[in-house]
Amino acid sequence: MKSPFARPVIALFAASLILCGTGCRKTKKALPPPPAATPAVTIGNHTWSVELATTPRQLYKGLSGRIYLPADRGMLFVFPEPKVLSFVMRGCYIPLDIAFIDADRYVVKTTTMAVENDLAGRVVYSSDKPAQFALEAPAGTMAAANVTVGSKVIFSQDIPLPARAP
Repeated sequence: MKSPFARPVIALFAASLILCGTGCRKTKKALPPPPAATPAVTIGNHTWSVELATTPRQLYKGLSGRIYLPADRGMLFVFPEPKVLSFVMRGCYIPLDIAFIDADRYVVKTTTMAVENDLAGRVVYSSDKPAQFALEAPAGTMAAANVTVGSKVIFSQDIPLPARAP
């Protein structure tokens, strides 16, 4: 005795084979390109995957509004020329370490920036010396990586460097 569901089940099975066969062929031809490399900054034995802040808007906003940042992530601020840099914790909800980096890619200063009450005055964190880059990362990660003044900084090749005057 045949089941009343036999024909619909066989028809459904055949249709799925046909659809999978045509869909699989199209998928193989239309594979997306591999993801672009993530910019990275290495100091000592630690590497941070970084977001880049290069435009005036990105430089102003920074990591404000973030409530979490993994220990291996950060933001690299790239300025057009070396100068004494000043940062504040406007709208930041997590404490951050900052390493100020000169044009030759050496750390000139590090400090930890505490979360602030938005109603109070802002603490200004300065590089004290000319710097062209600043790396922000979760508080404690710079000390854990033994980042100190004079540490050499290595950028991955996909970090755009400002042009230097001759």
